Amino acid sequence: MERHRDQEFEAIRQLLLRMGGLVERMISEAMASLVERDTSRAQAVIRTDSEVDQIEKDLDDACHAVLALQQPTAVDLRFLVAVMKIANDLERMGDSAVNVAQAVEVLNLEPPLKPYIDLPRLAAITQEMVRDALDSFVRRDARAAYEVTKRDDEVDGLYKQLFRELLSYMIEDPRTTTRALHLLLIARNYERVADHATNIGEDVVFYVEGRDIRHLEATDLADIR
Repeated sequence: MERHRDQEFEAIRQLLLRMGGLVERMISEAMASLVERDTSRAQAVIRTDSEVDQIEKDLDDACHAVLALQQPTAVDLRFLVAVMKIANDLERMGDSAVNVAQAVEVLNLEPPLKPYIDLPRLAAITQEMVRDALDSFVRRDARAAYEVTKRDDEVDGLYKQLFRELLSYMIEDPRTTTRALHLLLIARNYERVADHATNIGEDVVFYVEGRDIRHLEATDLADIR
């Protein structure tokens, strides 16, 4: 019985990691489609979203089946709860990548507004946060998960910088407004991805240590292992 349970949990874990890998690629490819002005890559990101959505449904079904049939307790229950919450955040990240790709489809029809420097940096940070959050889940490393949550401030700062820059473009030349708004939409969606990665980090801490660290001050979190 215990061996069967372990196999079920491992299958759930692997399915979640597959979903995470797809979403990471969507995040990366959406930005590449902008920088390289490759609309076909943006369209591939949009098509991938249906696969991500299906995996979320499969994970929910698998977790609900275990909950109904095995009545897990303690760490096993926290694992299943964390998986369902993480899958939801990954699905939202996929939606954000689609939003970026759709904006790229429009932007690629016109000349670039500006050199793309800060946006790729923003995308790289968010992708790294997603990867590190998922790695912390696999390793059951609460400290690494908490470190992911601390990077959200860096993303927020970069987003505010981009907002100010793009706003100045619109004020100085109203003809840039459409392109600047689409670039702002892209930046906003990557900022949202970082928020979801932060949620995953918090979920991993809950899974590993049974602690809810949402809305706590840094001084309350010094003892995370």
